[in-house]
Amino acid sequence: MRNDRSIAVLWDMDGTLVDTAEHHFHAWVRICREYGKEFTRADFTATFGKRNPEIIDYLFDGKIQGPEADKLGHQKEEYYRAESTKTGIELLPGVLNLLKSLNELGAKQAIGSSAPRGNLELILKLTGIGKYMQAMVGMEDTQRGKPDPQVFLIGAEKLKIQPQNSVVVEDAIAGVQAAKAGGMKCIAVSFVGHHSEEKLKSAGADRIVKTLSELDGDDFYKLVWG
Repeated sequence: MRNDRSIAVLWDMDGTLVDTAEHHFHAWVRICREYGKEFTRADFTATFGKRNPEIIDYLFDGKIQGPEADKLGHQKEEYYRAESTKTGIELLPGVLNLLKSLNELGAKQAIGSSAPRGNLELILKLTGIGKYMQAMVGMEDTQRGKPDPQVFLIGAEKLKIQPQNSVVVEDAIAGVQAAKAGGMKCIAVSFVGHHSEEKLKSAGADRIVKTLSELDGDDFYKLVWG
């Protein structure tokens, strides 16, 4: 174990641990259709990784607010969870071995996501990886979405680790920017392909990998402690 120099590993969920992008896309298409609006792939790219309040504000030009926005977002997530439960969710390449490696080394791990806690809890249950996480931060725990660092700073605080001793794992530009704004190291994963390696590097990623199979727990300690 490496408890002499503790680190925190803060995991984004969608696109990093699992790929549920199509489930989200179908759910947004369905709910937007009910509100008389088309939801396009361009809309999805522009809003991926953001919190529902920001997505709804973007899609409807700020015209849906308050309880109505909450209702829309809640229904969208109901559609998402129903599809995820029906089709199942698989971990992305290398995830399970890396979670185990970090756990064996004594790293503290947490989820730091823009998704609602209900979604996160479902994914942890379906994949069985909840036992590796000591904390979870979701949409309800924050007032500001990525690229604001709030979600990761709260995660580090929950783990009782300083931001400079924390590593964020992300697949989105906004997430990389959030990590760097919080004074944290960041590993970016390009496997799902929402953003190119060039753009992830420009956003400030300290290391970029195609899949998490390229890493082991020691790589995270080296990134923090050298």
